[in-house]
Amino acid sequence: GGMFALGADGSRMDKAGHYLELGAEIAHTCHESYDRTALKLGPESFKFDGAVEAVAVRQAEKYYILRPEVIETYWYLWRFTHDPRYRRWGWEAALAIEKYCRVSGGFSGVKDVYSSTPTHDDVQQSFFLAETLKYLYLLFSGDDLLPLDHWVFNTEAHPLPVLHLSNTTLSGNPAVL
Repeated sequence: GGMFALGADGSRMDKAGHYLELGAEIAHTCHESYDRTALKLGPESFKFDGAVEAVAVRQAEKYYILRPEVIETYWYLWRFTHDPRYRRWGWEAALAIEKYCRVSGGFSGVKDVYSSTPTHDDVQQSFFLAETLKYLYLLFSGDDLLPLDHWVFNTEAHPLPVLHLSNTTLSGNPAVL
């Protein structure tokens, strides 16, 4: 969803609304994948197989391993729309992570998001701290913290400065005229 929201920014006017709407629809589907589980955490994957509900079927799909992508989507859509639902959904996810993933040594993934009694996998993925928590923090921060017209995020959520090549060299130093 975040990718489509980013694609909307700077697109032709006749396409921007379409891309932003696609991003919002994907975000809604992601939220529903969280909201319809016992733990309010989304499964690793799910399929639409002609049924009304999209659910994870195989055990490997039922995991929640602290991934950031849904929270990242909420953040991008919040930044582009300021629709309060994205912050509400992010807060719901944060509460569920705290309730079901917190363990004595940090946070752990859970093996089955559909079970009301979670079994932990005893693994805190490195991307949880580097990405999931970062996007939650940014979701509730002001737009002046890492504004998107000055920063771009790589696939590991590291912010990189946007270079305006007309004013700088490739190294980022001011151009000498």
